[in-house]
Amino acid sequence: MSKLRVFLADDHAVIRDGLRMLVNSQPDMEVVGEAADGREALARVRELLPDVAVLDISMPLLNGFQATERIRECCPQVKVLTLTRHADDGFVQQLLKAGSTGYVLKQSASDVLLAAVRAVAAGGTYLDPSVAGKVLGGLTRARVRPGAAPAAELSERESSVLRLVAWGHSNKEIAAQLGISVKTVEAHKANAMEKLNMKGRTDIVRYALLQGWLQNN
Repeated sequence: MSKLRVFLADDHAVIRDGLRMLVNSQPDMEVVGEAADGREALARVRELLPDVAVLDISMPLLNGFQATERIRECCPQVKVLTLTRHADDGFVQQLLKAGSTGYVLKQSASDVLLAAVRAVAAGGTYLDPSVAGKVLGGLTRARVRPGAAPAAELSERESSVLRLVAWGHSNKEIAAQLGISVKTVEAHKANAMEKLNMKGRTDIVRYALLQGWLQNN
């Protein structure tokens, strides 16, 4: 069985050392490269094309937000997992918009990080349990605000497209998986987002969490 190829980017060597030991101790994953800043991370990810890139937010030259955006642009097949000490909901939203498919706190237990790596590598989205509640809470408050219109029902195909978007798949990947054109994917996605009054991927992930779509992926 081939191992999950993991890339690590953090400007603190002691943290990278600990992460490397943790990842390499697992029978199903291995560290294939490292970087101490965002610019080096971008270059190395382009070269190595790992399955998962674990990025810190606060890095020199390119921060985690910028590095995530550029990695998703140049290497959409690489899943980006954010590892940070910041538990603020604002950071979660920014990273999801940038293209991160996972968010884990450095202060969490090591098995949380390992679960996140496996989840995003399998195509899922993973939010640290301590921040997932905040994301869900934001969506719940928005849905029950006074005067809010009830959510429209999605078609089966619209639900399938949104689910795959939440898992981190690109429009091209979704089209191939569902056997439809990229333009059709875009149309279903736009229709679903309009029905649910969604503005971007952050809203899609929130909705997917609320629906329980991401729990077993």
